[in-house]
Amino acid sequence: MRERDLVGREGRFVVEGEVALRLMLSPRARFRLESVLLAPERLPALREALDAVGAPVYLAGKPVMSAVTGFPIHRGVLAIGLRGEEPRAADLIPPAPAPALVLGLAGLSNHDNVGGLFRNAAAFGADAVLADAATCDPLYRKAIRVSSGAALVTPFARMDEDWAEFARVHDLAPLALSPAGAEEIEALPPLPRALVLVGAEGPGLPPGLIARMRGVRIAMSGGFDSLNVATAGAIALHHLARVAGRGIA
Repeated sequence: MRERDLVGREGRFVVEGEVALRLMLSPRARFRLESVLLAPERLPALREALDAVGAPVYLAGKPVMSAVTGFPIHRGVLAIGLRGEEPRAADLIPPAPAPALVLGLAGLSNHDNVGGLFRNAAAFGADAVLADAATCDPLYRKAIRVSSGAALVTPFARMDEDWAEFARVHDLAPLALSPAGAEEIEALPPLPRALVLVGAEGPGLPPGLIARMRGVRIAMSGGFDSLNVATAGAIALHHLARVAGRGIA
């Protein structure tokens, strides 16, 4: 079964590795666990955490699994999660005047970048991640793995509204991160409520959208204006969280 069939038709997703599974078993997890598949040698370290899981735990040796599938399908820790009902983007935004830091993903089709951005959002205390229809699924197995499980605990929703209008309605400072931005992000004053929007590497954000938001850039050495989008997102989120006094250590 291809992963896109599992996700698209069955409302399930694949969790791979001990770090991600432990987050699925924690109180912070936003999704329910349907079942777990372990290599027998991985059970002792996870037994205590699995005792209260309320889902079946299956054991199968790697030779058995390879015989069934014809190739090694995982490294000893695999689980199936249930997506449940998708939240609305508006429901994830803390109401004004409460502080809010929101990360927007526009047109990101690379699972590594999406996973990295979720990891950054969790590290710097973003309240939510919003992803447009062109952005790949944060619950794709590789995205979860690259996020170190952050996609399982960070609130996120699909975004089908205009970014600039959404920011206006929810009283969020609309920041469009781009080398073409007119302001350096390090020079921004504290912004208690902000939406920072990033686009795909290469095309970036549309100029028309940047013009309708507050275009911000990251200062770099002369002759070079390119950062990996996850790296750029980390710098932006760190600055916004720090100057807004969001308590990052």
